[in-house]
Formats: sequence, structure tokens, C-alpha cells
Amino acid sequence: MELPATNRMEKVISCFRKRPDAVARLICFPWAGGGSIHYARWGNVLHSSIEVLSVRLPGRESRSREPFHQSLQQVVDEVVAALVPLLKEKPFALFGHSFGAFTSFAVAEALKRVHNLEPVHIFLSGASAPYSETRIKAPKRSDLSDEDFLHWMISIGGTPPELLANPEVLKLFLPGLKADLHVVENYRCNKPEHPFLSCPLTCFDGKDDIPHDLQAWKSITSGDFTIRMLDGSHFYLKDSGNEKIILDYITKQVETSEMDYL
Repeated sequence: MELPATNRMEKVISCFRKRPDAVARLICFPWAGGGSIHYARWGNVLHSSIEVLSVRLPGRESRSREPFHQSLQQVVDEVVAALVPLLKEKPFALFGHSFGAFTSFAVAEALKRVHNLEPVHIFLSGASAPYSETRIKAPKRSDLSDEDFLHWMISIGGTPPELLANPEVLKLFLPGLKADLHVVENYRCNKPEHPFLSCPLTCFDGKDDIPHDLQAWKSITSGDFTIRMLDGSHFYLKDSGNEKIILDYITKQVETSEMDYL
């Protein structure tokens, strides 16, 4: 049975601070295995002109009993169905880190192709473009044994060692992470023949993370393209100093684009 639109939105979207007078919305997509809380709290920090909506995928938080999505298309279909009524109301921007960058890209493509909706800015972090050689040749991690997978998790940083050493917590944490990685590792798309967006695109990345092909993202838009490298490894954005840099930058870019939009 299909949920009413409001219920469906509340299931898929977390919003800590509703801002009916906001002039734009920032839609945030979780990293692999991530929930909605990290980004939802940005709503308490960002300027009142921006309302933050954080995507909550199945298998976590209030949706912990639901099975994980098996493909990126399932993620896109659910998120787009929940968001479209809201996105028709006022300008919006997209932000995604790592797995979330792929989701942001795929959602943006579907919104443009099916609904002719386009963000005023798209912010992508910590990921090569899905059609880049760097991404296509990247080793698959989701099939690793739990032990090897944990060694890899420790090596990329961002996950507290005490969490990784706690078997009970790991039982809850690993399935979602592996499921999301399986989705992204099996996602294939061709490089766009022509840019399908015209909005500005900004890529963020950690200076100490494995190298990503950020330049390849330029193919998706005819708008301005910017790369911002910040100190840290894969989860550089969890650092409070980096978070402030990111949020100040997002605020400035979205508020500038609002003026252009109006």
C-alpha cells in the first residue's frame, strides 16, 4: 500500500528545523552506511534562509526494519518521489559525500530528465565521477570478509577505533555499509555526451584521501566548476573546522544563486 505523500516524505527525509520562510532548500545525501542525523543538524547551524533536508535510507534509524536498497535506481526512485512536491516550491541545492555524491548525481539526472527540475548548485564530495576510469578500475570492497573490510575501514579514517573494536555495534553498522557499497560498486553509467545541468558545481575532497577524479564531474554541467581541497582524509568533513568552511561556502553559494534565481 502506498503511503500518502506527507508520510512518505517524513519517512525518507529528516528535517531538524523547519524553515517555511527559507528561500532555498539544501538536500543532503548520506555516505555509505550513514544515517540522516549528521546532515540534519546542519539545519540548526545554517543561515535561516536555507532549510536543510537530510535523506534517510532504509535499514537505518527509524527505518531499521526495512531491507536495504539493492540498486541506485531504487534509491533514486524513492528519493525523487518523496522530494518532487517540495522541490517544485522553491530553489534547492544538493550535497553528497562519497556514496552520497553518486546519489546526488543520479537524483539530479532524474529530476532534470523526468521533471525538468534543476538545482541552483550541486556540491559533490569525496568521490570520482561514476563514469571515470579511476572509479571503474577501483577495487570492490563490499565482497571482502568482515575482517578485511574492517582493516580497510580503519585505513581510510573517520571511524573511531573503539567503534570498530565493539562487535555488537559492528553487527549493526557493517550490513548497511556493505549494502550501500554494493549498490555503488555495481552502478554503471556512461559519461554524458552533453552537460544535462547548467548550474554551478563544486567538488570538495580531503587532501590526504586516495586521489579522486574530480575533474570528470565537469562533464555534467555547463555551469561554473570549482574544486576545494581541505585538510584531512576521507572523512575530512567531520572535522569541525572543515565543516565550518564547507557550511560558510554553501551558504554563500546558495544565497548568491538565490539572487540569480529571483
